[in-house]
Amino acid sequence: MCEMPPGFPDAVAFLMTQVIPLLRRQRYTINMKQATLTTWRRVSQIAFILFIFLMPVLNILRIDSDTHELIIFGASWSFGIQPEYYADRSALGGLRIAGQFLLKGILPWVLFLAIFPLLGWLTGRLFCGWLCPEGALFELSDFLTLKLLGRRNLYGKRPNDPDDAKGKSLLYGAIAVLCAIFIPLSGGVALTGYFVAPKTIWRQIAAWDFTFGVKAGIIGVSIYMLITSIFVRHVLCRYVCAAGLMQMLFGWISPVSLRLRMDSARISACTDCKGCDRACFMNVTPRKNKRDISCVNCGACIEACNTELGMGKGLFHLAFGKSCALPEQNCRNIAPSPSGPVKT
Repeated sequence: MCEMPPGFPDAVAFLMTQVIPLLRRQRYTINMKQATLTTWRRVSQIAFILFIFLMPVLNILRIDSDTHELIIFGASWSFGIQPEYYADRSALGGLRIAGQFLLKGILPWVLFLAIFPLLGWLTGRLFCGWLCPEGALFELSDFLTLKLLGRRNLYGKRPNDPDDAKGKSLLYGAIAVLCAIFIPLSGGVALTGYFVAPKTIWRQIAAWDFTFGVKAGIIGVSIYMLITSIFVRHVLCRYVCAAGLMQMLFGWISPVSLRLRMDSARISACTDCKGCDRACFMNVTPRKNKRDISCVNCGACIEACNTELGMGKGLFHLAFGKSCALPEQNCRNIAPSPSGPVKT
């Protein structure tokens, strides 16, 4: 049975009695026809972050620090090597141990790693743009840097940075400080829960008495999140992240993967506003209409073009192979290609 950490019921009660009514009063409702791609992307990012945070709490996936066993959906996962196997010194006994290690140790790990190449083959880098918690953190860092310095990059302004992006420096400075404190600490607590029972972590937090493992986990993860969100950001996505690189490679060679496309037959409608360039936080140039391995299929350029030309009249859309996928309004206005109409 999953045990909730102390204070969890109070947090749920606060969410139900305070946060949700506030959102309703502000009319933050989601309508499939009216909601933008960015709205749905933010919802998916937040939902996935909550899922990552709750996995160890709900015993979906974690390592039990007491028994040193892997817990998956509340059940202990082991190699299944019985003590009598070690007593059998014959070749058959050795093969039995090797077989169990292969079936319960190597193959599950290979299957897990295969998720990202499969995602890349089918959806390109959609995971990076729509689900990845680090990507969401880096976007938040970009936003706050824009409001404080007028540019996304900490080290200098780039041609594709939005114009006049500065906001109220005092307000956004306070928000940045709070984010720099609470987001890394909450991430440290949540991710340490994958290796130490969450109830143990919360008990130590309540008593403010930490073991070395819990203290090292929280501090280590917090420092990593703080450094990458301030100094590294999307450079990590482009050149370091193994999951992103696997999606990048398989999405590049796949003939059916989801990718950004431009209706080149209507290129004359482009006003050269460069809104699509400025909207891209991965420094992709959408109007080149070439497969860019850094594109995360976020749809920011689609919305920027729709803003300039009118809803449903933008030049960009997402497509699986040659079949138009999203957004529906843009798909309806795609000009027929010389070889025939685009499939919808």
